[in-house]
This record gives sequence, structure tokens and C-alpha cells, in this order.
Amino acid sequence: MFGAFRLAAPTSTVTLPTAVASSAADTALSHVPCAAFHRTNAASSSSLPSSFGCFRVNSCSLRLSCCPIKAMSQTDTVSVPHGGSQFSASGNKQALISLSDKKDLAFLGNGLQELGYTIVSTGGTASALESTGVSVTKVEHLTCFPEMLDGRVKTLHPSIHGGILARRDQKHHMEALSKHGIGTFDIVVVNLYPFYDKVTSAGGIEFDDGIENIDIGGPAMIRAAAKNHNDVLVVVDPQDYPQLLEFLKGDKDDQHFRRRLAWKAFQHVASYDSAVSEWLWKQTSGDKFPPSLSVPLECKSILRYGENPHQTSAFYVDKRLAEVNAGGIATAIQHHGKSMSYNNYLDTDAAWNCVSEFRNPTCVIVKHTNPCGVASRDDILEAYRLAVKADPVSAFGGIVAFNIEIDEALAKEIREYRSPTDGETRMFYEIVVAPKYSEKGLEILRGKSKTLRILEANKNEKGKLSLRQVGGGWLAQDSDDLTPQDIKFNVVSEKAPQESELGDAEFAWLCVKHVKSNAIVIAKNNCMLGMGSGQPNRVDSLRIALKKAGDEVKGAALASDAFFPFAWKDAVEEACESGVSVIAEPGGSIRDGDAIDCCNKYGVSLLFTSVRHFRH
Repeated sequence: MFGAFRLAAPTSTVTLPTAVASSAADTALSHVPCAAFHRTNAASSSSLPSSFGCFRVNSCSLRLSCCPIKAMSQTDTVSVPHGGSQFSASGNKQALISLSDKKDLAFLGNGLQELGYTIVSTGGTASALESTGVSVTKVEHLTCFPEMLDGRVKTLHPSIHGGILARRDQKHHMEALSKHGIGTFDIVVVNLYPFYDKVTSAGGIEFDDGIENIDIGGPAMIRAAAKNHNDVLVVVDPQDYPQLLEFLKGDKDDQHFRRRLAWKAFQHVASYDSAVSEWLWKQTSGDKFPPSLSVPLECKSILRYGENPHQTSAFYVDKRLAEVNAGGIATAIQHHGKSMSYNNYLDTDAAWNCVSEFRNPTCVIVKHTNPCGVASRDDILEAYRLAVKADPVSAFGGIVAFNIEIDEALAKEIREYRSPTDGETRMFYEIVVAPKYSEKGLEILRGKSKTLRILEANKNEKGKLSLRQVGGGWLAQDSDDLTPQDIKFNVVSEKAPQESELGDAEFAWLCVKHVKSNAIVIAKNNCMLGMGSGQPNRVDSLRIALKKAGDEVKGAALASDAFFPFAWKDAVEEACESGVSVIAEPGGSIRDGDAIDCCNKYGVSLLFTSVRHFRH
């Protein structure tokens, strides 16, 4: 049973009879902010049970900090300070800060305090602010509730979300805040638990630990503030702190600025939720193709133009969990040269994907996403020269890629090598890409040209999900990761290839998978001699490859990305007549027998791989 209570203030006192004290505790007195009271012992206290509660004054328009208090004895008094508090719903400015990433927190906290903002904060953020000399009010003093459930519940409370979501231009919203003693927040600065970093850490993470790193209160506050951005500034990125403070120092509101921050907030939460969704799907199902898919993209750069000068463009980095530490051109380091263009990215990606598949030291030169020169040698300088020699006209102005370190000797060769067409013109390249560079090698390449783009990249991991856009949708598939070591080259002809011929066939087959369909590659001694690409029919692609290979076609290997639909008086017979010694193709045509008979007639080895390599 509660005793009598008195509300003590400098200008008024309310005395409640003992008979109504119990019901009063559930009505008017149950609405008095706890921290707004102080106890006055006018007489000795009776020994009452230690019952705790949180109280608010219904008619109070003040926002007062709260804390649990004991039920009082008959003679205890409770005083409400006259004139309000720092948490008034009107006149005082409040900022709510709750951060996992505390970068530049002192800069933000001091800046807001200097501008007259009262700062409300949670646990670790509050401690960090206090350590820098910033005055802080902890969230639990507003909610009258301690952090609970191992931190799962901190800010999920009407005293927080009411202060964020209330529209200042709606009278009934403000009356509701006044009725319940809730003040408004003008700024909400929140970032989220490091879920992304935790689940992608090198050591991995247990499922239960992953679940506990899913932020709940943070996204709720961010979304609430972003929804009410007309009245509340929401910040999720430390890079925006300086601009925020400059905005607050001004005397003009800027809805564009508010909307940009709100957009960024919703995007931040959307990307976060996408990571959680991706991780949970992986924990739940082995299916690579979920019923729905979100792909978070982060703009790395606005490009000068797109595929053509009249097209605008930008480059985005794929932020899916599956892409973390998975290599590729998107995360390459640019050491030198002009900024990358739209076509630069496409060509460099093609060159890097091709060269990364070779086990031996290899050079690949690409023009318009097609490899025009490929060579593997223990001596990488020789491999480079052979790759250029395969098609020096196409190689000029192309992208040159290596799968080993570029040292001083190789850098000098790249810088000084003359075109085989005239022996005088230095070879010019748009881009050089390699897994690493020696210090001297990088210095020499930088001296070749001010514009030469020098990239350092990591090899793509296998098993990636490949995405490609079509009008109104996306196509998804496994990446084409197969190499000669993953398949069998089945001899279907009477003549079996010699070991060197089989090696040439494997090399040509690995090259042809990177050439646009219809694709034909002719190779010998681990060097591409000629290729035909992108023709609507396979015969024309063959003829282009033969023309580039010239007399060197004698005894060479030929690889086709798909089966030959016809043999006699068609591509297979033309290839046999040219002098190739071995042909590698998938097989699968209803006229495979014709191809076999044709190769037998000309004494050519025919290998079926059962693997097609279309590339569109």
C-alpha cells in the first residue's frame, strides 16, 4: 500500500490523501518523469517493500530524464523543478547519437555541443563522447528503462521513436508528445553493428554470433529519422559530419540536403539488410538462385562517358558478401595513369579473366574484349613478344595483362618494345594489369606514359555468380570456370594426337573460351597464332583465324567454342585442308559422324570435349 505523496514545486504543492494514493499511483502520478523528482523525508520512513516504477506528469509539456525510483512513505515529498528542463519539447535542440563505427565522433560531438545541442547517446557511444569532454545524457534516463536482453533492447521505446517521428507541423503530434512528456530530436546520427565485417572475417563466424550481430534498434532509428527528414536530420556516414555542422551553422533550411541524407540513410539500411538476407540464405539453402535477390552496389566513380561519348556512365562495385576478397578488376588498385573509362573496364576485365586462367607465366593482349595475342613461356619476356607478334596491329592501343609480377626487366621490355610491323614504332597500350609489381618495375612503367593506366589486381575466385542485364531483367548463371584440367579430351578419330599436339589443343581450348562466339582459335607451342571471333557463322570465324595464322597453321591445333554443324565442304574440311594437326570441339552435332570421317580422311586428330564455350 502506498502512503501519501506530495508533488513539491517552487510554486505549487499537491497533497494526495492516503486513501487515494494507490489509485493515484496508477493515474496522474504514474506519469511523472522519474528523474524529475527528489525525495524529502519529512518524517521517519515506514518499512515498505522496495517497489520500483517510472512516473510521468500527464499535463507536463516538459521532457525530463527518467530513472527508476522507489515507492515512497506517507511523508515523502516529490518535487518537480519549475521552469522545465534541458529536454523540453520546444526551444531546446537535441541530437541522438548511437554508433558502432566511432570514427570522428569527437569532432561531431564537440561540434554539436558548441552549437547548443543536447546530446543523447547509448552505452559505448556515450562513454566515448564523455571521454572527449562532451556532456551526454544516456538513453535510459529518457526511457526509464535499462539496456536489456544482452543489448537487444536499448532504444526501442516511445520516448525515443516518438521524439524522432513526430511531425512538428501537426498539432496533434505535438500535443501527444506534450501529454506524455516526450521531447523531440532534431538530429539522429546512427551507424550499424558491423555485420558485414563480422560474417566476412577470415576466421568466419558461428551462426549464433552472426545473428547477434544483426542490428535492430539502429535500422529502426535510421528509418524513422529518414521518414521524418523534414524535421530530423539523419546521418549514417562519418564523411557527412563536416557538411552537417556547416548546414547547422547556416540560417537557411535546405530540403535537398535533408532528402539526400534521407536517401543515403535508406540506402544504408537497404544494403545492410541485403547482406543479412544473403548470409541467411546461404545458411539456409545450398541453392545458388534464391527466389528473390538484392545486389548492393556502391558507386566507385562517375566515368567521363559510357561506351560512346553521348552516353553518361558510372562504375559500381558489387558489395555482395560473395564478392568480399574474391578478386577481380572492380577491386584493382590503380597505380598510375588516366582515370578508367567504361570501355577500359570491359577490356581490362576480359584480359584479366583470360590471363588468370593460365598456370604458366603468360601474357594476354586484348582489344575490344577479345584476346588478340596469348602466349605462355617460362621466359615471360618471350611470352610478351609472342603475344604481340600474334596480331601487332590489334595489340597496338590494347590492354596487356600478365599473371606474374612485372619486374624491372619486363617493365623495360614493355616500355621499349617496337612493333613487329615496322620494327620502329614503340608499342602503345591503354592499360597494363598484373598481380604485382616490383618497385623498380613500377617506376619504369610510370615513365612510359603519363596516361598509361597501371593496375594491380587479384585473381577472380571460382564459383562466382555471373549477372548480366537484359531489358527489364537480369540473367544469372555460374561463372564459366572450367579449365583443361577439369575436362577430358576424348579422341574420336583414328589418329590420336601426340603429347605436344594435345598440349596445343588444351591451350587453344583455354583461349577460345575467352573469344566472342562464334569463336575459333589456332595455336601452337603455347602461343595463339590466330583467332576469329563474333561472326554469325563458324566458317567465317575459321577463315579469319586462318588468315591471321598464315603459314604457321601447319601442324597447329584448332579449337572451336561449339560443335561444327557441317563438315564436308565446310569448316571442318577447310581446317583439315589448311594443315592443322588436331581439332578440339565439344561434339554434339547430329553430323558428328561427318566431322569424324572428314578428319580421318585428312589424317587429323579430332577431340570431343563435351563442353561448349559460347560467349555472347
